[in-house]
Amino acid sequence: MEDSYYNPKDLKKFGDITEFQENLGKKFFDYYGEVFEEGALTKREKALIALAVSHTVQCPYCIDAYTTESLENGVSEEQP
Repeated sequence: MEDSYYNPKDLKKFGDITEFQENLGKKFFDYYGEVFEEGALTKREKALIALAVSHTVQCPYCIDAYTTESLENGVSEEQP
């Protein structure tokens, strides 16, 4: 048994959820993509909010994903 349920390799498999339920997976990714599009908030702001929520709920997969998303959308490690 592993010490933690978190395995960083699993995050790379996230996109594979459509293999099991193609229709539901497509609907999820369509929704997810729409949520993170520019709107009243920028993609950067949405990524930072998602990162804050990830830390609040202590989800290591989410923290990894939204750290990457935040950095890709202009957040720097030096920002307070």
